[in-house]
Amino acid sequence: MTSLQSEIEQRGTRIFELVDQHPESLFSKAGFYQRMMALSMRDEQFKGQLFRFVDVLPSLRASGDVVEHLEEYFADVQNGFTPFIYTGVRLARIVPWISGPVLRWNVSGMARQFIAGKNPNDLMKALRKRRAQKIGFTVDLLGEAVVSEVETDEYAARCFDLLETLARETRGWIDPLGKNSELFPVINLSVKISALYSQMNPADPAGAIAHLAPKLRPILRRARELGAFINFDMESYAHKNTTLELFKTIFAGEEFKDWPHAGIVIQAYLRDSEVDLRDLIEWGRARGTRFAVRLVKGAYWDYETIKSRQNGWDCPVYFQKPESDVNFEALTQLLLENESIVTAAFGSHNVRSIAYAQALAGDLGIDRSRFEFQLLYGMAGPIKRALVEMGYRIREYCPMGELLPGMSYLVRRLLENTSNEGFLRAKFAENISAAELLRDPRELVRRNGPRSTASTANEDPHHKNDASLDTAPHDIYQNSPLVNFVYKESQDKMRAALREVRSRFGEKYPLVIGGEKVWTDKLTPSVNPSAPKEIVGYVPEGGIPEAERAVKAARAAFGKWSRTPFEERARLLERAAAIMERRRYELSAVEVFEVGKPWAEADGDIREAMDFCRFYAQRMRRLGRPRLTQQVPGEESYHHYWPRGVALVIAPWNFPMAILCGMASAAVVTGNTVIMKPSEQSIICAAMLMQVFEEAGVPPGVLNFLSGHGSVIGAHLVDHKDVDLIAFTGSREVGLKIWESAGITRPGQRELKHVVCEMGGKNAMIVDSDADLDEAIGYSIYSAFGYQGQKCSALSRLILLEENYNRVMERLIPAAASLRVGNPEEPGIMVGPVIDEAAYRRILDYIEIGKNEATVAYQAGEVPPHGYFIPPTIFADVKPNVRIACEEIFGPVLSVLKVRDLDEAIEVANGTDYALTGGFFSRSPANIERVKGQLEAGNVYINRSCTGAIVGRHPFGGFKMSGGGTKAGGEDYLLQFLLPRVVTENITRHGFAPEETPQYRDEFLWPKQ
Repeated sequence: MTSLQSEIEQRGTRIFELVDQHPESLFSKAGFYQRMMALSMRDEQFKGQLFRFVDVLPSLRASGDVVEHLEEYFADVQNGFTPFIYTGVRLARIVPWISGPVLRWNVSGMARQFIAGKNPNDLMKALRKRRAQKIGFTVDLLGEAVVSEVETDEYAARCFDLLETLARETRGWIDPLGKNSELFPVINLSVKISALYSQMNPADPAGAIAHLAPKLRPILRRARELGAFINFDMESYAHKNTTLELFKTIFAGEEFKDWPHAGIVIQAYLRDSEVDLRDLIEWGRARGTRFAVRLVKGAYWDYETIKSRQNGWDCPVYFQKPESDVNFEALTQLLLENESIVTAAFGSHNVRSIAYAQALAGDLGIDRSRFEFQLLYGMAGPIKRALVEMGYRIREYCPMGELLPGMSYLVRRLLENTSNEGFLRAKFAENISAAELLRDPRELVRRNGPRSTASTANEDPHHKNDASLDTAPHDIYQNSPLVNFVYKESQDKMRAALREVRSRFGEKYPLVIGGEKVWTDKLTPSVNPSAPKEIVGYVPEGGIPEAERAVKAARAAFGKWSRTPFEERARLLERAAAIMERRRYELSAVEVFEVGKPWAEADGDIREAMDFCRFYAQRMRRLGRPRLTQQVPGEESYHHYWPRGVALVIAPWNFPMAILCGMASAAVVTGNTVIMKPSEQSIICAAMLMQVFEEAGVPPGVLNFLSGHGSVIGAHLVDHKDVDLIAFTGSREVGLKIWESAGITRPGQRELKHVVCEMGGKNAMIVDSDADLDEAIGYSIYSAFGYQGQKCSALSRLILLEENYNRVMERLIPAAASLRVGNPEEPGIMVGPVIDEAAYRRILDYIEIGKNEATVAYQAGEVPPHGYFIPPTIFADVKPNVRIACEEIFGPVLSVLKVRDLDEAIEVANGTDYALTGGFFSRSPANIERVKGQLEAGNVYINRSCTGAIVGRHPFGGFKMSGGGTKAGGEDYLLQFLLPRVVTENITRHGFAPEETPQYRDEFLWPKQ
């Protein structure tokens, strides 16, 4: 055993001895809270339902609502306490006017365990008690979930008010230790950076800093005048780099470079935390003034792991608690070794971590008065008392605020208290021995082995997509990861791609027919909608001769391609996906310029195109081999598919790579030959896609790129006798014409034309009376105004119940007013230009119609003067049958409808011609189940955005006038491009037959390949 480990054990044992002198359960509040937490630690289902109920309770207005939710959340819980729960529910139902307030009071008591006060007066009572116990404070203002700049201003004002109150009420207070007190001001305020700017975007740290610094400087100025300390809290990983850069920018500036009473948090569960801390220390030495670091493990582990898995990213946090503990100790050493420039505050309840800091400081000769320990309010009281008795400086992290905005904090604390790996649970609930709790965490890491930084989604997943024939694709397909713009490297690559693409403005790209480059007498320019005088590029305008040539080339290529083994066709798609991966930033940059997509939206489109290729390649491998229909003695019948023939793919401009690639790749991989006709507004993106497939090795004539006016070549090809299949995504008007025309049999036509038709939507989202408004507002704003509302899935109708109408509108309007409108070439922009002048004028016309039909609740005052920028607009007092509530506008225009109750809300939501997407925000399990069963939409989204479908995960498509019921990116989509066929053979010979016929056989190909 090392001398340091021996010292750690001695110090840790001493802490435990002092703790045991004042024994206390994990949950210092007895009664309801203690029983609920004890149940939670024994039953994961109960724990999940309890925390969900605790989360929704503050938003419930009526006692009857409280009782209804209680029953909904716990009706299906099955454990040893089920009779107790059922009895409670029955009693609650009988006397809701009593039981509702009692439940609310008990949960408020749970909150008071962790929240120091709901206002400054309450807070001061708690701080005075702690002062008597020789415990200091840092105050955290709850309610950091902001959706608008109005709310950020309110948060800043609360910071000012709190500083003034603390300065007044703590006048004459002194540091409990006295020694080195100049390093530790009595007044200490922790600030959430994200609460000061509602439009923080990981891709745009510079823009965030430009907005945040002017808001922070007055707070810092006043804090310095009052002798206070300001700490920058660290939140989710997405904001980490911006927070660090903001801290360094402000405190290296002339005004604050000599002020030592500022600190920042480092989270030890982050894999890159050591790099960040070393960088901070180097910055601090260059600055020449002390600063502080609060070292914590981290409180967003669940969020970070879920988010990274959803997006296919490497997880930024350690998977195992011992790994975080090891890193905490490494960072402790780094802090103490640099004590001359950085003041350390160790934020942990883990006695091993605390003892390690004590022992190492002793080894380094650092006086115990030159650092402090910080612990959370309402937790680990015996440990705090023990540390005070040992002569260490203790500070409590004291949240202040109302229960409703404090719920996210409360739930994090409840999760921490009941975590299987939590130190406090191990010590105070499970009575694990001191020797075990003081073990070197390195031993545990060595014993268990470190976990990979990547989930299985990231271990080059696309080599794992060769599905076994008996495994469902949703069990094995892993989507391509999104680009994570939190990293500077990703930001730099995107900026470089934008510069490179801009340098190619004005280039000419050919049509490709039968493998040959084709030029015509007329070129079609593609303009930048942000700056219409800029020409992104030119493509020849095809006419009837080029259309006929394309049909001929496709028909000629069909014979060989239709008999090409499906494995070759699948590999073509996978090569195309790999090329798009390599050219990802370049292709995204083209979309930014040509169709006005913001960075993340453009990247999402390229990701979707890659996913279509890989998913359909995988799916074709499952469909390609003939499959036995039944095991019948003496006979074999194999079901398999043939391609339909020549496919015409007509795609829109709003997802210029994803939709075009999705329809074309589905047709190609199934053995059809394709004429690819993009929208005139996105011809450069289409030319890029053609380049990708050519590089991937698509045979001549299998994929043909034809551009021109839809009214000319589109109409001609739809009616063409040699076009067997039409895959269309676009407007209802054009889609219905195609559907009608395809039903007419032309002279010489050999096949009934099959149409895959995906059209628009008039999508509604309903906000229930108990909805989480932080989520509902944020997702509604994004769904309505993300990419300027130019998505067929975009939110167009927001349906609000009378009960919460005013509460939603009070936050919705300022949230819309906070949106950044501008050129999407700049990161951080959410609302860019609409696609062209025709769309610009049509949307403005609809806004004028809306002014006559409803009330303008909000319209942005300023938009860029050049380019096709439409001010985001919200209409209120909208009736369900008026034009702006019934017709697809396809722009940044939102109609808000007020209804009596959920019955009427569902009736209104279902009352249009469309059924594409729909959404519902609620925390009522019963209402959620009802909407799942009744909302008429092809894609129903609960408590999230109604846009952003992901291939394989959210197969996309609608019905009614939104489409024919097909699902792009779904299990059965490829069947739309195939003809089923059954081959039956009598295999009995003179009374003899094989006992069993193989489930699968090789393809029916002749001559054999």
